[in-house]
Amino acid sequence: MGITVTTGTVLLYLFCGLVPLSVVAYFLATKRTYSVKFEGETFHSTPGSYGWYAIVCTLSPALLASFVAAVLQLTGLVEVPATALLAVILTLAAAGLWLGVLTVKPSLKARSLVEGLIVKMLFVASLVSIFTTIGIVLSVTFEAMKFFDVVNIWDFVTGTTWNPDEAVAGRDVQGVFGSIPLFAGTFMITAIAMVVAVPIGLFSAICMSEYASPAFRKVAKPALEILAGIPTVVYGFFAAITVSPLVVHAAEYFGLQADYTNALSPGLVMGVMIIPLISSLSDDVISSVPNSLREGSLAMGAYRSESIKSVVLPAALPGIVSAFLLAVSRAVGETMIVVMAAGLRANLTWNPLEGMTTVTVRIVDAFTGDQAFDSPETLSAFGLGLVLLVVTLLLNILSLVVIRRFRQQYE
Repeated sequence: MGITVTTGTVLLYLFCGLVPLSVVAYFLATKRTYSVKFEGETFHSTPGSYGWYAIVCTLSPALLASFVAAVLQLTGLVEVPATALLAVILTLAAAGLWLGVLTVKPSLKARSLVEGLIVKMLFVASLVSIFTTIGIVLSVTFEAMKFFDVVNIWDFVTGTTWNPDEAVAGRDVQGVFGSIPLFAGTFMITAIAMVVAVPIGLFSAICMSEYASPAFRKVAKPALEILAGIPTVVYGFFAAITVSPLVVHAAEYFGLQADYTNALSPGLVMGVMIIPLISSLSDDVISSVPNSLREGSLAMGAYRSESIKSVVLPAALPGIVSAFLLAVSRAVGETMIVVMAAGLRANLTWNPLEGMTTVTVRIVDAFTGDQAFDSPETLSAFGLGLVLLVVTLLLNILSLVVIRRFRQQYE
């Protein structure tokens, strides 16, 4: 019988095994520091540090055995029985408990050992995010290479026609996977969202951090942040049922023709959705600007508005740019609102009143269809993901360059 990861197994493993042993190890090690055997001697660390040292000794061999067993199981080298694994883990934990409590003595630098372990854990945690990013990039790149073996990368990047339905067996797929309409729709809807979110979010942040009273700020900021907790499907319903008809009627009033699935509606609603993202982050950054800068500007005779424009905002600009970039990434990655309000049609146009779609929508559509995983239509999702990843990377590099130049000028 192999290892079966179930809720019952996890609860048995943790709450009936390692957790009780860890609690016992902590109290036994702490109690040992008050033992008559060491009466009159000064311990290097606090009793709590020795307790955590004993917990580390208890958990380390057990977790190491769990990791080794998981690697053997995943690689198929050895089939490890679950009952035998639990018995070995609990035995190692008990042995570690005995050894940890036994080695507690005044000369043991428990605090240094525990703090050193914490530093190593933090370092490993930072490496996890780095390796995760590398893994994502490599996985997308390898699958995208399969797609580019079928479709010319230049035709994909510069093509103006996206029609995967033509990519059937025995037919030339060149010329039907042009990604420009998808990226045009992505940038169009994102630009509309940012036009709505940036001024409103930034002005609300300035208002709450510089002008609002504490009582007003206490009510207004949580009320504004409620928008961030609304599910995107609710925004999608709002865009499709309420905003789209309003856009159509407004266009007719001005003598224009608008589709019910247009790019303007999801852009407007998406802008409302990311307002709290810009507002909350910008508010925190502006509030963190030292008051000495404000007071120095006012002492020089500047009005409050002039101080905000010439001193506070430049000092907070790096954080504000980071908030804008995060909002752009949030808008680029949005899918549900676009599906419900803009449709699935890949349309290359400058008219926001027509239906358009985005890269993320087509990626979802490619994976939810009935095509085989190795079909050009499904593999096109990885090509789109790779290009979107490159575009996002370039935006990050551009923002870093702007922030660095402004910091040098401001300093």
